Amino acid sequence: MTSHYLKIFTQRKSAILLILGFASGLPLALTAGTLQAWMSVENVDTKTIGFFSLVGQAYVLKFLWSPLMDRFTLPFLGRRRGWLLLTQIALIAAIALMGTLQPSRDLTMLAALAVLVAFCSASQDIVFDAWKTDILSAEERGAGAAITVLGYRLAMMVSGGLALWLADKYLGWQATYWLMALAMIPGVIATLLAPEPSQKIEVPQSLHAAVFTPLKEFFSRSNAWMMLSLIIFYKLGDAFATSLSTLFLLKGLGFDPGQVGIVNKTLGLAATIIGALFGGILMQRMTLFRALVLFGILQGISNLGYWLLAVTPPHIWSMAMAVTIENLCGGMGTAAFVALLMALCNKSFSATQFALLSALSAIGRVYVGPAAGWIAAGWGWSTLFAISLIASLPGLLLLIASRQSFSHLRDDMAFTLRHRFETGYRLARYLAMAGAVLLACWLLLITLGALKWFNVITFSEWLFAGGIICLFAGVTAGTLLDLRSQHCRPEI
Repeated sequence: MTSHYLKIFTQRKSAILLILGFASGLPLALTAGTLQAWMSVENVDTKTIGFFSLVGQAYVLKFLWSPLMDRFTLPFLGRRRGWLLLTQIALIAAIALMGTLQPSRDLTMLAALAVLVAFCSASQDIVFDAWKTDILSAEERGAGAAITVLGYRLAMMVSGGLALWLADKYLGWQATYWLMALAMIPGVIATLLAPEPSQKIEVPQSLHAAVFTPLKEFFSRSNAWMMLSLIIFYKLGDAFATSLSTLFLLKGLGFDPGQVGIVNKTLGLAATIIGALFGGILMQRMTLFRALVLFGILQGISNLGYWLLAVTPPHIWSMAMAVTIENLCGGMGTAAFVALLMALCNKSFSATQFALLSALSAIGRVYVGPAAGWIAAGWGWSTLFAISLIASLPGLLLLIASRQSFSHLRDDMAFTLRHRFETGYRLARYLAMAGAVLLACWLLLITLGALKWFNVITFSEWLFAGGIICLFAGVTAGTLLDLRSQHCRPEI
């Protein structure tokens, strides 16, 4: 019986998923931590290095150009693999060109290439997510997500810690970047060998349809707003616990950076990979709903490890145990969560819908940091981790409330449509759209502020607060309407 569930990990499709997951994760550190370390060694000032962090916005905003990849098919390798090959070749060239520069001498050109790498990497993610959504059957999604996490995490280790070590001890920075460019070549080979979807998928017939139809189709479904709320809240408790975990271990408990680095980056990474793989195996034996419930409960309980660290004398073994358990359960939750995102995508618009849903899933992770810092500073670390346990409850309650919505996700059945409360849903949609526009304006203002074009800090804070309030109000209103709809008798 066990060998039957492990069989999927030995298939050709799994090897391709692993290599493409590796290619997806490799460029991330090369425009983030590794590039920051290189600029630091070259004595670039801290303010400039901080500005380079804006390069990562491409991963958040990738949904803006994802409709192009749903609409247009390149004249080679099909709808998904053609875009994959193009982005991978562009990444190899751009990363190699970064290796010909020096931050102290070519900072402007290096910034332009870093933006290009981030854009191409985010574009590769769009197409890879769409390809695996199109290619994996319902029963393969959990294992497929786990294998992708494995490849992605290994790549981050290679382009992060290993790249730093090679640059410092043996190769130097430029040669290290050339080596990283060569490490992308297996991804090209995997793209050439990757299979096409077995079923015919309808393609949007115009760019207008590719942009607007995915949104219209998604929000026409029954319980669409509940699914959005679930995406936002499912890993919220996990985000609370991990957003300041390194700071907690260093300053809160007094561990030295070497101890934290070994446990967090090595043991934690291994636990995440094992958790994702184990979660993928378990998901072949249970429904998506049951996997999300089980792994969600484990995610919440695992936060108790950090709480116990906060209220007991610090010890390296208790720290290692807490980090291992949290990452193990978090990896299992990630496998189920990625499978949920794939299940919610219509294959005609999988690039656009997956990009949008994954951007929504980042809301908790991105915006929970300031709140966590405020709680830790005001009430202490133990209170923060107690709250992280409470923060895991809304996602579980939403999951249980939306149980009947998971029946059609199991067998790729057609999404059920709603027919009630159209006026209320329209208002919820307008509120959410207003929040998104306000947050986009806020992001534009802080970018202009970073460029020192103008200083409107107070106004940008009002925009941020207004955007969050409108977005939260819209999603809450839609979710409440979904809850009411599913308890109403069907219309005759």
